[in-house]
Amino acid sequence: MDHLKIRESIVRYSRLMYDEHLVSATSGNVSIRLKERPDAFAITPSSESYAGMTPDRIVIMTIDGEILKCAEDAKPSSEWRLHAELYRARKDVNAIVHTHSPYATSFAVIRESIPLILIEMQPWLGGDIPLAEYAPTGSLQLGLNVARDIGDRGGCLLANHGAVAVGTDIDLAYVRASYVEDAAKIYHMARCVGKPVVIPMN
Repeated sequence: MDHLKIRESIVRYSRLMYDEHLVSATSGNVSIRLKERPDAFAITPSSESYAGMTPDRIVIMTIDGEILKCAEDAKPSSEWRLHAELYRARKDVNAIVHTHSPYATSFAVIRESIPLILIEMQPWLGGDIPLAEYAPTGSLQLGLNVARDIGDRGGCLLANHGAVAVGTDIDLAYVRASYVEDAAKIYHMARCVGKPVVIPMN
């Protein structure tokens, strides 16, 4: 996959993320690791509309913060450290989708993880959805917390912030982001009508 295809994929999934209400305005971000250079990745630019985003706006950079390629006036997402630390810690991760999806974020705001309550969560997410310890937006500490607290799961919540999903490719990362929100929505609804029954881990 050349860089143009990577950039096009990021734009496509960013728009899908926006259209499916996993983010609002310019919140959230998407990245893909470069296959030929594992210490580098492409990521959405900071504070730009998803509706008008074009492939040339996508920033290519290293996990240490060096900008390799971007439009003259583009800046990487303010959450690039979150992506960088996940790539540094998880060699199996080649794509990341960070959302502010409302149901998942509501549990992040009350600082509750989501237990294994749906059969889909086991194969797609690896089990429950853990909660990453709070740290300020855009900080290195947030990246370190998420890289630590996600463990081997396919997604996790970010305390008072949102959610993140990872995958071996962007297709899987996006599917997992959708499952995180779906699990959070169903868990919320189940708690409204009764006591959710947790599935034992395999």
